[in-house]
Amino acid sequence: MNTIFIGGSRHVSRLPPEVKKRLDNVVASGHRVIVGDANGADKAVQKHFLDKHYDKVTVFCSGSAPRNNLGPWVIHQVDAPKSAKGFQFYAAKDREMAREADFGLMIWDGKSPGTVLNVLRLALAGKIAVLFNVPDKDVVNIKSVDAWRNFIAHCSDELRKDVKERATPDEWRLVETSNQPTFLSSMEEAPAAEAEEAPPAEAPEDVAAKAELASLPEGPSLDDVVKALNDALARADTSAIKQTLGQVARDRGMSQVARETGLARESLYRSLDSKGNPEFTTILKVLSSIGLRLEVKPDEGKAENQPTESDAEPQRA
Repeated sequence: MNTIFIGGSRHVSRLPPEVKKRLDNVVASGHRVIVGDANGADKAVQKHFLDKHYDKVTVFCSGSAPRNNLGPWVIHQVDAPKSAKGFQFYAAKDREMAREADFGLMIWDGKSPGTVLNVLRLALAGKIAVLFNVPDKDVVNIKSVDAWRNFIAHCSDELRKDVKERATPDEWRLVETSNQPTFLSSMEEAPAAEAEEAPPAEAPEDVAAKAELASLPEGPSLDDVVKALNDALARADTSAIKQTLGQVARDRGMSQVARETGLARESLYRSLDSKGNPEFTTILKVLSSIGLRLEVKPDEGKAENQPTESDAEPQRA
């Protein structure tokens, strides 16, 4: 059983169907949920789990009492620093959830710096965060601090400024420091002997698989995708090819595919739409990003009917 930190923006009061599917998958998997007590996404997530009669939920709050606990579920009170005011007071619970979670699912309004900062906290702790952009209906998987840096570089100057202002000096220092792998490891340096005996960390691919299984709805397997594409290619069915690649790209996260291919997200949406007309290089790049490659093989049926060299030559007297 994994522990999932689910949070989001206060301006998200209604959960999109895509997010509800992910929450339903969490319920089906029986994972533990930790969620904040704020209005907006926190309250909407609580309402969804309440409607599902799901009891593996813990509500985190800064201070003595939660603002929202619809369950009611177990309450985890986090003592904020006495000097903390406003945003920093409530951020105390967010930092605790990022430390306790195995990974996170963040529901973003496309503007909130607090949600983006929670993704950073998870990345600094070596955790994966799935960021769902509600206005764009887009999914981004942030698997490392480098991935977070790449994501924030494509955001507005105003958002980057707000995130930096709300981050603690330690958090931002680690963003700018390339030789420190995680937030937790920087807080306490382990002795060399202990470091040698410590079990190896899970590979990012293994952690990513857990995150996908727990927070994302099940999509077609790679074998299913290969079969669908091969069938479409054999029929020269360009519409089916675009439809299959477009669906896989959306399931994976169009923003992530855009970063991996170096193509614009909006361009990918247009190209892989049913009415799109993608360039050949676009098809090759998208295939590569999902772990596939295009091969050319002789069509044996047609090859048998081709004239041989001796048949093609005229008879000589």
